[in-house]
Parts: sequence; C-alpha cells; structure tokens
Amino acid sequence: MTSLILGQTLAFTADPFATDLTDAVVHHRHGAVAVEDGRIVATGPADRLRADYPGAKVTDHGQNLILPGFVDAHVHYPQTAIIASWGKRLIDWLNTYTFPEEARFGDPAYAGEIANRYLDLALAHGTTSACSFATIHPASVDAVFEAAATRDMAIWAGKTCMDRNAPDTLRDTAQSAYDDSAALLSKWHGAGRARYVITPRFAPTSTPDQLSALGALWSENPDCMMQTHLSEQTDEIAWVRDLFPDARDYLDTYETHGLLGERGLYGHSIHLTDREKDRLSDVGAAVIHCPTSNTFIGSGLFDMGMTARMRVGLATDTGGGSSFSMLRTMAAAYEVAQLRGTALHPAQLLYLATEGSARALMADDIGRLTPGAMADLVVLDLASTDAIAQRQAQADDLWEAVFPTIMMGDDRAVAQTYVAGRPMKSGLSRSG
Repeated sequence: MTSLILGQTLAFTADPFATDLTDAVVHHRHGAVAVEDGRIVATGPADRLRADYPGAKVTDHGQNLILPGFVDAHVHYPQTAIIASWGKRLIDWLNTYTFPEEARFGDPAYAGEIANRYLDLALAHGTTSACSFATIHPASVDAVFEAAATRDMAIWAGKTCMDRNAPDTLRDTAQSAYDDSAALLSKWHGAGRARYVITPRFAPTSTPDQLSALGALWSENPDCMMQTHLSEQTDEIAWVRDLFPDARDYLDTYETHGLLGERGLYGHSIHLTDREKDRLSDVGAAVIHCPTSNTFIGSGLFDMGMTARMRVGLATDTGGGSSFSMLRTMAAAYEVAQLRGTALHPAQLLYLATEGSARALMADDIGRLTPGAMADLVVLDLASTDAIAQRQAQADDLWEAVFPTIMMGDDRAVAQTYVAGRPMKSGLSRSG
C-alpha cells in the first residue's frame, strides 16, 4: 500500500557548497513524499501526489519540514553511557572514561543494552543511519547490528582493533584483529541494511603489523569502508611521530600499511599538512567533521574549505561529542566555521547532516529525498519551543525559518522520524 507523508519538503538536487542555492534545492511549501515498500516512489506538491495516489494512506505533518533522515558519519555507540564526562584532553579522556567503559562490552547483554539505548536516542533526535566504532569484542559488533536490524536501520559498524597502548582487557593481536574482523565482515556485510567497516581505532593503538593486517583485509574486501581517526589533537600527532619515526606524517602511517583509499573515513582531520590534504584529495577519501567533540575535548577548529577538495561528512562523535543531536552538531559546525571566517548557509549545514554524510559513506540510498531512496525521514517542527517559535514567526523565507531550529533545536524539534517509511515516534502525527 502507498503511504503519503505531507508537510513542507526540502530536497537537494546538487551540492550547495559547489552550486548556487537556487539550483541546489527544491522546496515545496505544501509537499508530499509517496512511499511504497519502504522506499520513496515520488515527491512533489501535495495536491499532485494526492491525485496520483488516490487510495494512499495519508499522514499530514502540516507546516513541519520533511527532510532526509540525519546521517551521523562517526560515532562510538559504546560511549553512550559516558557522554558529557568532565573535561580531559584526548589521551586522558580515553584512559579515564573510554577504556573502562569499553571493557564492559565483553558482556554481550551489556553490549545489547547500550546498542538499543544508543539507537533509541539517535532516532529520537532524527538520526536514521550512523557509522559506529564498536569495541574489540565481536559481541559488541553483533549487538549493534542486531539492534539496528530490529529497527530496519542502515548501520555501518566494525570491531575496533587495538594491540598496544591500551589496557590488557582491550587488546587483541594483529592476527586476531584480522580473523575477528574477517568473520564479522562475512557475517554482517550486506546482511539487510548492515555494512561492515574495517576499524583500526587510530595509529597509536595499533602496531605496524596490525595496521598491515587490516590493510590486507581491506584489499581483500574493497567494497567495505574503513574508518579511523586522523590528526585530532596536536599532542596526539606528536605521539604518532614518536611511534612512527619513519613516517612522513600522520596520514603516512595509514598509507604505508594499505589503509588509505577512496572508501576511507578519516575522523576529525583537523591539523592536516598540505601533503596530507593533497593525498586525501588524490585518492578521493572522506574526512569527517566532529565539531562538538573537537570543541568539547579542545582539539581544534576543522577547515570547511576542504569541501572543495574531498567528501566531508558530519558527525556527533558520541561520546567525545557532547550531544546525540545532529541539530546541535550543525549549530557547532556553524560556530566553528565562523571562528575560521566562514558563515555556513543553513542549506549547507542540512546538506552535511544528510546527503553530505551519505556521500562520505558512499551510500546512494540514504540522505536523499528522491525516488528510489529509502524512506528514512526526519520531520522537524520549526516552532518547537517558545524561543524558536518567536524567532521563526519573524522569518521572511525558508532559511530564516529553518535556521533558529538548527541553532537552538533539540529532540523536541523532531516531530517524527521514519525508517523505511515506518514512524518510530508514537503519538506525534495525525493520519487521514
């Protein structure tokens, strides 16, 4: 049966970082999305789609704004319970909070509890897909993929591999990292909406042998993504220099071991050298901007100028990031760009949180409001609080109406979240 979801609709037809807004966006003030079997089959003016699908079930969201569901391109779901832990620098933060919490994921029941908690929080904030690090425990990977499957969510995830500079309870070996990752990849990659991601945590916690083993696994499975961290903090970069004295720079520690490629996702990427930017651009890799994390842990200010050279995704970086909300993440991205002299347009922020992150993941069926894409949607109430409503009431155009929600919105602004056309929040829509 066809379903019609009505409201204002906003879709991207081009990259707003590369194209004039008039050519990059289609907005229908009275729009509709037609859904069949979990996929979008048509979008356009509501009157036209009502006529085209006369027997459809209709859900009317009034003047709320329908967008593609948010895509969070870099998270650590096992850090859900320690989000917003008081201020340490990166290495201290890992040792004080992250590693003790991740050690608990040897218990499959606990892993399942947190995986379900994380996905419920993500959906409440309008996030319909995420790319997550797990822990070294294979059960932590099973947990998040199993939890996602019950919700029909598209999830990218992988076993986090570490064989040095971590507690004994969180170390594997070069061989076990390869073997565990290969087995999990075989089990999950392409199973429903699950996609496996080869996952060395970062160069300091992997020996050269482990990096090479994971590079070999990637070469054997080139359709997989690979995710890691790159140049997050200056003291981290100095540590990498000490650990890899023969490397030209941080990125070279990955490239030398077969971990640089088009399907690579390099989280943070704040303090890059010109050579590193050139190499990332040359191979077509993606960098992932984690603005709330970068400010919360004091890492630095990401350079949005890289959007002209490579794919850029946007991410909360739960739990180094201080919010589950992609709205808050967009607001932080705006603030960081301002500090670097660039005022990001609301369209660019929404693009980063939807199609931009989907492009980073090389996924063409999410992050888009277009026929053929999965009907993963977020519906935003543009007057969700008194503070937002009084500003939105003064808006002269769509962007003035949307921007207050980007800057001040939270889960209260999410009127509904749809996954494969199925509403995931109850009691917030009216049908007719």
